[in-house]
Amino acid sequence: MASSQIELGTVISTFEDPSTGAFHFVVNSSRVRKGQFVQTRTDDGLLFGAVTDITRANRYFERAESVAEYSRSAPIAENFPTTDWEYTVACVKALGVFQNDFLLRSTFPAAPGEKVFSADEEQLRRFLGFVDDGLNLGKLQNHDVEVKVKMNNLLQKHLSVLGISGSGKSYFMSCLIEELLERKPEHGRIASVIVDIHGEYVGFASGQYGDRASVFQGKKIKIALHKLSPQTLAEFVPELSGSARRELEVILYDLKREMKDKQEPFDLPEVIQRVAESEIKENVKPILLTHLHQLKALNLFGKADNPSLKQLALPGRLCVLDLSDLDNPKRKQLIVAYFARRLFKARKKGKIPPFVLLVEEAHNFAPERLSKFEALSKPVINLIAREGRKFGASLCLISQRPKYLSTTALSQCNSNIIFRITNPYDVKHIAESCESIDQNMANAISTLRVGEAIILGEAVSYPIFVKIRSRRSRNASKSETLESLAKKFEQVEEQKKQDVEAFL
Repeated sequence: MASSQIELGTVISTFEDPSTGAFHFVVNSSRVRKGQFVQTRTDDGLLFGAVTDITRANRYFERAESVAEYSRSAPIAENFPTTDWEYTVACVKALGVFQNDFLLRSTFPAAPGEKVFSADEEQLRRFLGFVDDGLNLGKLQNHDVEVKVKMNNLLQKHLSVLGISGSGKSYFMSCLIEELLERKPEHGRIASVIVDIHGEYVGFASGQYGDRASVFQGKKIKIALHKLSPQTLAEFVPELSGSARRELEVILYDLKREMKDKQEPFDLPEVIQRVAESEIKENVKPILLTHLHQLKALNLFGKADNPSLKQLALPGRLCVLDLSDLDNPKRKQLIVAYFARRLFKARKKGKIPPFVLLVEEAHNFAPERLSKFEALSKPVINLIAREGRKFGASLCLISQRPKYLSTTALSQCNSNIIFRITNPYDVKHIAESCESIDQNMANAISTLRVGEAIILGEAVSYPIFVKIRSRRSRNASKSETLESLAKKFEQVEEQKKQDVEAFL
């Protein structure tokens, strides 16, 4: 064992172990904690394990009636050597054996009497799959080890970030974005696009990351109508009947054909005018026009995309779709549905670099139970979740209500970062959707503190507890504290009162 390692205790024999799956050891150090990684020698090599529970016992306090009787006159410790009979036992789950730098399944148990040590940090890094050029997410709980995970392992097969409001999700996302923006070309850089619901990431456009981040305000975001296929436009109006869809497709194909000759794109008013002038059946035309006017009222469609595809996805850059200034849910849904589909199609054709689409409040854009009329962005999110990993199109779903998040999308997230969640139905939904979660992990979710998280899945070889690192970027969120909002309101009201008095 390395000289820096600490001896923690001695393996003991119980009725059930040591076995190939677990062992217990008597603790002789105060540094043993639940969740800590330890190691011991076996005939096969160096056995790694994780402490799953710790119990303390004292034979002087085993019988309640004796404790009650002796405590009547004086504390038991004053009359008996109670500290000599106290002992602590740690239960360890055997994780695997290191042989020639490879981790193999444990096939032979640890021997009773063998010494147990704290895990060697370098071997622990290799065991968990950490790499020097990985994304630094924080510190491993109970160890002085930085959690540097491979970008491919964390993102290629999609990531979910789950936790109640105030648990640290957005703070963590800022740290993750920093890591992506700071990657060097030789390590591989991807494009990052985030759907920002509350304006929490607009600060990246200023300060040290200002040259690598762009922010597009929701009210200025536009969709080029001529780039929509007839099928996609029909998806944006799911209430249309089959006959109305067919008529709309004919008109759109005619306009696209004319556009090639004129070399000038068309917009929604032209579509509406063409429908109004057409000989569509009288029982179809009014309904079709009504739906098209509803789309026009969203003030979303134009002759060119804003942002363009090139502005959306560039290696090592961040694009923030700031939807905090929008109130209309359908407008938000259409923005996410359109740009997600544009990104995915362009990536399949190799027109843009690999990307990660980070979706805040994902349960609103890919809900489990809402109909297609209310969840226009759900189909494309599920599509990327199912097929994106084959093309370098990654998803990161961020949600405080996983129970309402699409099971299809959540189950495709092979890496999960879970912050504190207290709702038992949400915890149950996570446990059912994430195969790596056992009962101990599920129980621990509700006890996490702010800034603490469980990382499990493809990103790490074994589920770990991590303390998220400090962010380096400037916090320029649009959200304000309740105190500041209250003070601002009273200041405004007082100023109004003074203005009125001055006027009179």
